[in-house]
Amino acid sequence: MMKNIHLLMKRKLFLYNFKNLRWAKGRRETYLCYVVKRRDSATSCSLDFGYLRNQMGCHVEVLFLRYIAAWDLDPGRCYRITWFTSWSPCYDCAQHVANFLRSYPNLTLRIFTARLYFCEDRKAEPEGLRRLHKAGAQIAIMTFKDFFYCWNTFVENREQTFKGWEGLHENSVHLSRKLRRILLPLYEVDDLRDAFKTLGL
Repeated sequence: MMKNIHLLMKRKLFLYNFKNLRWAKGRRETYLCYVVKRRDSATSCSLDFGYLRNQMGCHVEVLFLRYIAAWDLDPGRCYRITWFTSWSPCYDCAQHVANFLRSYPNLTLRIFTARLYFCEDRKAEPEGLRRLHKAGAQIAIMTFKDFFYCWNTFVENREQTFKGWEGLHENSVHLSRKLRRILLPLYEVDDLRDAFKTLGL
């Protein structure tokens, strides 16, 4: 196992980095909590879980891809990976992940993100998310239920119940609408394709 992979996160670290603020100045690092499962017909078997953060200029998404690529996954089995990230992927990372998914058709990826990342001097991030979605990744904004799950799965919570912060729900709804607008062209294209198929065109 890579040295920079950890199992449980400190409570303050989680609350600071995953808070779904609309303007999260000063939060420069990305944290990624993950669960890897193998699907065996109707059942699934958990293989690993933990969390990562950016290391020495290498983005956390790329670190995870290196980690999972070293597993030598069985091409005859299906795997499902779930990420909970403090920031959505930048354009370059979205490209890396999309290429990775195309190389592993037996692997599915779900990404739940606390906040949407947009680099101020580049408008490429929305396009990156669209390409990632087109490559098969499911992308969604974290809701209370997801924060609650992360708190109980990835955080040293000392049996304390997760308490949402003020604005959690409102910010989640706002960000979900924003993400929907980014991915909407893809949904519309899919709907048109389905309509054409139905019409036999």
